[in-house]
Amino acid sequence: MSIQVSPSPIPNSNLVSLTSTLLDKDVYLTELLNQVTAPKTEGWLQELREGAASWVRHSTIPTTREEEWRFTDLSSLRQFQFNVKRQSIQTDISSLTLREAANSRLVFVNGVFAPELSAVTDLPSGIVVSNLAGLSVVEQQGVQQYLAQAEGAHEVFTALNTAGITDAAVVWVKKNVVVETPIHLLFISVAGETATISQPRCLVVAESGSQVMLVEEYTNRQDAKSAKEIYFTNAVTEVWVGDNAEVSHTRVEQEGGEAFHIGKTAIAQSRDSRYTCHAITLGGKLSRHNLEILQTGEQTETTLNGLTMVSGKQLADTHSAIALNYPHGISDQLHKCIVGDRAHAVFNGKVLVPKRAQLTNAVQMNRNLLLSSKARVDTKPQLEITADNVKCAHGATVSQLEDDEIFYLQSRGIDENDARKLLINAFAAEVINKIPVPSLREILLNTVNNLKSLTND
Repeated sequence: MSIQVSPSPIPNSNLVSLTSTLLDKDVYLTELLNQVTAPKTEGWLQELREGAASWVRHSTIPTTREEEWRFTDLSSLRQFQFNVKRQSIQTDISSLTLREAANSRLVFVNGVFAPELSAVTDLPSGIVVSNLAGLSVVEQQGVQQYLAQAEGAHEVFTALNTAGITDAAVVWVKKNVVVETPIHLLFISVAGETATISQPRCLVVAESGSQVMLVEEYTNRQDAKSAKEIYFTNAVTEVWVGDNAEVSHTRVEQEGGEAFHIGKTAIAQSRDSRYTCHAITLGGKLSRHNLEILQTGEQTETTLNGLTMVSGKQLADTHSAIALNYPHGISDQLHKCIVGDRAHAVFNGKVLVPKRAQLTNAVQMNRNLLLSSKARVDTKPQLEITADNVKCAHGATVSQLEDDEIFYLQSRGIDENDARKLLINAFAAEVINKIPVPSLREILLNTVNNLKSLTND
């Protein structure tokens, strides 16, 4: 690939020891760090973990006093002491598999690779789909150039994830290889008697001229002994898209009702590359997705489609940033929120167009549907433009179901509840129907149809 990266400076062991004893800024964060710290090993991965741990010890968990977290209060997260489960748990995944990816699947349970649930037999030559520990020495040397090298590596939750890396899902597509089969990366949390934390990690490298389709999914299975699904998923995915490469990426978050989920997706796009993300957020008591795209060459195409559906007392926050640093870039973003009951959705989208990014074409739209008088949405689409020869637009709408539309459907023999469902489904389908995996589209459309609580006031 043409992307050039420079490894972050790694503090020496004496400095790490000093910061761990004198400069801890957040006691709760330090306790989390101590929980996720892996047994010490030798080599580049240990140096990477120690460097990230140093950043964590200098950091604090964000509060609502910070602009980027103004509407997302993490104080409820601090109420729990999370522990790490370092073993996989046997669980039934038959209802979670995708027929298109029946033999191209990696499964992690509580952050631990589950080879007995995974299948990677239906793949062409020129692609590596494996966990980090299963790579050859040569393949690990290649991974070393990219893992934890994306922009934003020092953000507190990203650094916490890096500090605890023991394994990762790795998808590496060689030059000019076209992979028609979707790759399914499935991360399952099994809540137990105590609150647990897992830190899934994904690395995707698409070399120049390659094409690949990914489905990244977060879900849960409840342990029979647990009364509640209290757990914390802190996920990080890095995608490196080479010259003239194409990546189609679908991300589905459907955690348990008492779960916390914070996810980071960092994308680097080289010249003439194409990246599409379909981000679906359904679950979790509190969820946050940080989606960051960095343009590293001219004439890139970026398409972001998002759908958030929340009800009850859920809070779902989506923050995106697209940095278009070179000329002739194209970006098109549509994010929709469906908010019912007392739920709260947040959208903050930034598109950055500096002076050198002439002839950029960027569109951003956020549309929100409130189904209850107590539902809430905070939206802030942003364009920051200093180039003078660009075509850019952004906007946001907030609306409710129209009485006239419901009445019209009732006049055609559809009862009020079904009429409301039909309108909600149509609103969501604009995003879901763009997902290129038919079985996943079907699952998500059925999920929307069965979310009865969305229509409650």
